[in-house]
Amino acid sequence: MDKTLDLHAEHPDLRRRDFLKSAAQLTAAVSATALPGFSMARSPDQTIKIGFIVPLSGIRASFGASTNFSIDFVRKYLKDGIEIAGKKYDVEIIVKDNQSSPSRSLQVGNELILNDKPDIILVSDAEGATAIANLADARGIPQVSCGGPWQGWVAQRHYDPKKGFPFTFHFFWGADELGRTYASLWDNLPTNKKVGTLYADDDGGRAMSDPQHGFPPAFKAAGYEVIDTGLFQLNTDDFSTQIARFKAAGVEIVAGHTFENHLATFWNQAMQAGFRPKICTIAAGLLFPTSVSNLGSHGNGMSTEVWWTPTFPFKSSLTGQSAQQIADAYTAATGNQWTQPLGYDHALLEVGIAALKASGNPKNATAVRDAIARMTLDTVVGKVDFQHSPLKNIGVTHIVAGQWQKADAGKFKFDLKVVGNSSNPAVPLSGKLEPLAFG
Repeated sequence: MDKTLDLHAEHPDLRRRDFLKSAAQLTAAVSATALPGFSMARSPDQTIKIGFIVPLSGIRASFGASTNFSIDFVRKYLKDGIEIAGKKYDVEIIVKDNQSSPSRSLQVGNELILNDKPDIILVSDAEGATAIANLADARGIPQVSCGGPWQGWVAQRHYDPKKGFPFTFHFFWGADELGRTYASLWDNLPTNKKVGTLYADDDGGRAMSDPQHGFPPAFKAAGYEVIDTGLFQLNTDDFSTQIARFKAAGVEIVAGHTFENHLATFWNQAMQAGFRPKICTIAAGLLFPTSVSNLGSHGNGMSTEVWWTPTFPFKSSLTGQSAQQIADAYTAATGNQWTQPLGYDHALLEVGIAALKASGNPKNATAVRDAIARMTLDTVVGKVDFQHSPLKNIGVTHIVAGQWQKADAGKFKFDLKVVGNSSNPAVPLSGKLEPLAFG
């Protein structure tokens, strides 16, 4: 939590009196200078409030690294408000850091719902969305989320695909599709088809390791033998047991779901132990440029899923920008290489604002909820379709496979090339899978 210097911390009554006095003086000053008929701000019923929950800190902070750029950009885009059914509304976006913690997600979700009273809640973190989904449903607040396989979002919520949920929605790809995408990618290189898997013990890891709907059935159906080491705790810093099993089994492919710190630790220990697989394809832990740079010379050739890249042939329904233009704008503003959540953050805002517009009355929660349920929207990540989905309240998007390869030119060391598009042929290939090279 942020720490703020408070000179009156030991005297709460004095602090409260000073605050009330200052507030009264400010109100009087504003009243004295205001012109007749001039309003300092629109009334609450003329301001749309969008709550946005994101992991700006904690273990998933990399997933929120580009979020402030996306939100600031949309704030500027909507600075003059939006018109809905002939009425003009200001738009306020209230950002809450869930610190990569489900308990913190619940806390900030409560703060939003009880204090800020948002008209819609957007969550770019699937695990955080799961933590507050029941609260949003109970309070009748429309919520849309992304940022994790849809199986993880429903796993602990007694989901019935025919009934769905009252007010909560999610759009993202599925762990089953990811497993098929990985297997299709590996078919491009000769291996002994032995895959060693490791999974972080969180919603994403549990979804991907699921024996019925995750990676295992997809890998086995494609003819790969799975050496499964199960789930590891998020505070794990010793992977010697997993590495020993992989070496003993003759594993040539490593796959699974980890975060950046886990992958760096695992890979360093693998190198020290003399374990040299031909392919390493990791969900989450290899999404970002920092994921690869953390590995130094061993980063070249790492592979992962691709949620979104500048080469996606889609445009923003909100601004009309192409994927490439959004990525270029991010780099120009921050000096940083684009990241995959950049596209989904933008798409999440697209979906939220489109629902508010389509509702006809953004202050009516049921109308906003119904607008989401009937939505079919072309976004910068592709089509988000709740209306025609066989899974109620879920819009299934699609992915491709990528490999980090040394950049041909430019300021950044590695580029994420699209090297497999079996699940999403609309996205063009930009390279081919190469075996890992060990210097």
